[in-house]
Amino acid sequence: MKVSFASGNRHKLRELRSLLPDWEIETLEDGAMPEETGSTFYENALAKARHGREAGAPGLWVIGEDSGLEVEGLGGRPGIRSARYAGPKASDEDNVARLLGELAGAEGEARRARYVSELVLLSPEGELRGTGTLEGRIAREARGSEGFGYDPVFVPEGEERTVAELGDDWKRKRSHRARAARALREAVGGSGAEL
Repeated sequence: MKVSFASGNRHKLRELRSLLPDWEIETLEDGAMPEETGSTFYENALAKARHGREAGAPGLWVIGEDSGLEVEGLGGRPGIRSARYAGPKASDEDNVARLLGELAGAEGEARRARYVSELVLLSPEGELRGTGTLEGRIAREARGSEGFGYDPVFVPEGEERTVAELGDDWKRKRSHRARAARALREAVGGSGAEL
């Protein structure tokens, strides 16, 4: 059965397909997404999934996803505004530059950070959810060329390299989205639903 992914982010679509290779994941024909008005990653992921359902997703199953970065020394920012931290049309580089600028001079615990991913799957029977987090810290400069978003400045706990240096193979096993995808797969299996 087809699963529709309610997102316009091609990086996330590619990553989700690699994390759930036995699911036939397609993107919506209408790439327009609802405005993110929720106060949590979960609320925004659910809104995207509902939008996908209302937009006439070809499958009976629709996934919504929201994710971002929470930094200790910034009171949890950028949080749900991670993709547009430096403005509505900000690039990944713009967002990273703002983050590093705000953390200039910050030490120790202030540089602690967490990646969060929420996946919400709407099925004919109801809603299933998978949550994943990845703890780490913010590097002092961008390093590496793989990944996207804040990957060039996020150093996972127990590592010395950034996610962008560790690369896609590492992400497929350990990233916040990989953990959310595993949790969602378990939720589907535990529900008795069949994709």
